[in-house]
Amino acid sequence: MDQRTLCLQYYMHYYHYYMWRRRLLAAIIVCLGMYWYKINVRKRKRKSITYAPMFERDVERMSRLNRMYYGTEANCISELRMRKFVFHKLCANLRRRGLLVDTFHVTVEEQVAMFIHVVGHNWKNRSIGFEFYRSGETVSRYFNAVLDALCLLARDVICIRTIETHSKITSSSRFHPYFEGCIGALDGTHIPACVPIHMQDRFRGRKSFPTQNVLAAVDFDLRFTYVLAGWEGSAHDSYVLQDALSRPNGLKIPEGKYFLADAGYAARPGILPPYGPISPKGI
Repeated sequence: MDQRTLCLQYYMHYYHYYMWRRRLLAAIIVCLGMYWYKINVRKRKRKSITYAPMFERDVERMSRLNRMYYGTEANCISELRMRKFVFHKLCANLRRRGLLVDTFHVTVEEQVAMFIHVVGHNWKNRSIGFEFYRSGETVSRYFNAVLDALCLLARDVICIRTIETHSKITSSSRFHPYFEGCIGALDGTHIPACVPIHMQDRFRGRKSFPTQNVLAAVDFDLRFTYVLAGWEGSAHDSYVLQDALSRPNGLKIPEGKYFLADAGYAARPGILPPYGPISPKGI
């Protein structure tokens, strides 16, 4: 067999292999085309779902938000639990400190508004998502962001600002000099708590539902100076106060100053409970 015959045989083998690859590729393309055509036919036969335009949804959301915190003072207090001036000052403070930032879709005002609806109205995630036209993941994400920001802000806001006797006491002959050195009042309050079933007995106290006993101290300008949360509802107020005073970063009462308290607390340095029974007529 000469060289010319070998070249011819090699060419014929290569030709058949090339044609076989082209036919296989063409068959694959035809199959893919038929599969794509069948999918489109099924989609056309399927009943389609019509969604509202995104623009109309955003316009409706912004209209509701503007009505909430740019509308009347009564609406702002009813929906956001604070006046318009206080709400916008809070949002500006969070934005200035860099604790919250405006995103492409959600402003700081809307983030705070969703958070307030949870803590102020006890709304659920789905209810807020429906009312604000947001997904449940968006509501949850911004709720946690606002919660973290407010916890950081609380370090500067919840504190004793002055230890001087308030002018409401010094300017009144009824209270001065009897309440000289008084810098505020403290008491415990029961807040509903959601705890596992095996822990609910410890959180049941005077209420019919599980609660946590929260200690709060305020000054005479009605500003919080200390808050301690987390104690079980069955804990006595005196135990909660003892824990607050014993913590390294707990309640610090300056020397010679004191807080007013109710009969649930014992008399001790820095705490002045009422002495003897008080009739409603004497208040």
